[in-house]
Amino acid sequence: MAEENAWRIVGQRGLTARIKGEILRVMTERRLRSGDRLPAERELAALLGVSRPSVREAIRLLQAEGRLDVRHGSGVFVTEPETQERLRRQLSPATDLDLLYDMREVLEVPAARWAAERQLPELAEVRRAFDALDSYARSDAIDFDELQRLDITFHTRIVQASGNNLLVQTQSVIYDLILDGMRSTLLVPGRLEASRADHAAILAALEAGDPEAAAAASYAHIQAARAAATENPEQLTRRPTG
Repeated sequence: MAEENAWRIVGQRGLTARIKGEILRVMTERRLRSGDRLPAERELAALLGVSRPSVREAIRLLQAEGRLDVRHGSGVFVTEPETQERLRRQLSPATDLDLLYDMREVLEVPAARWAAERQLPELAEVRRAFDALDSYARSDAIDFDELQRLDITFHTRIVQASGNNLLVQTQSVIYDLILDGMRSTLLVPGRLEASRADHAAILAALEAGDPEAAAAASYAHIQAARAAATENPEQLTRRPTG
């Protein structure tokens, strides 16, 4: 089950869609797999600060999409849609790294543009994710699994802040698959410092409300990670950050 502090209270506007998006966000960030159990309906409602009927409706929609399996008397479990199974088979370890970075580019660059343009309340979550990542990256003892989680959270928050619910749902389907096929570039000497600077540039453009600068910074970050991954394969482990 996902950790309690992974969940955040959602607003009332477009409530069902927001609850649905929050469930998908946690499923993505916590890398929940088919068969993993979600908190009980009552607990989930308390964690999100909403009513149980609203949670029930969001779960019903996710069940209809094949993302959740409701087992009466047992709970609500993550399931893998047929489309995701097909993508997983296609994104094998042998998949060309350039194709995987192409997919990141398609997903993250427009998300950064829209997040800067729309200036939604969710942008505050991007700042919090950046602060957590940057603080940890400056620490003396770095655990790369934790660094990976914080890095994923930062990029996921940007997609959340785009305000495009379809993009959020698309991310939840493909992001985990993309990440599984990518290697961490943060192990390449000098890449951690460069990545920190990239993240700062993306955040600055987002908070300045400059869509083109945000998109350009996101694109530059992905291309730098792509170059590090393809030029230094011998220094990388199967870790999905950058």
